[in-house]
Amino acid sequence: MPRILIADDEESMRLLVARAIAMDGHEIVTAQDGAEALEILNSDPAAFDLLLTDIKMPVMDGIALALTAARDFPDLTILLMTGFADQRERASGLNAIVHDVVTKPFSVADIRTAVADALASRTRD
Repeated sequence: MPRILIADDEESMRLLVARAIAMDGHEIVTAQDGAEALEILNSDPAAFDLLLTDIKMPVMDGIALALTAARDFPDLTILLMTGFADQRERASGLNAIVHDVVTKPFSVADIRTAVADALASRTRD
């Protein structure tokens, strides 16, 4: 069963995404910002298959988290989320380390499909 770490500063979004992804049988851990997510990753480096993170967050944003996670956990698949066009542009240069950027708002079906595709890419690599 894949383990997924979700980082988003909006509690309602964290809960929505966690419930949506859990419908597919994934084990979910959540963090309220990038710094907390990094602490979780560091506590058990091989524990996660996917990092799903919002880009715009306080303390440590999703771009900084993705860069650090890609450097420290090269086998971790990274999926970004954002509702801001300028943040999506910031992520466009990260194609080598980020599987995809999911645009908010999204449906439950959209995020489940994005996660399934990101996890499937792990087996193709």
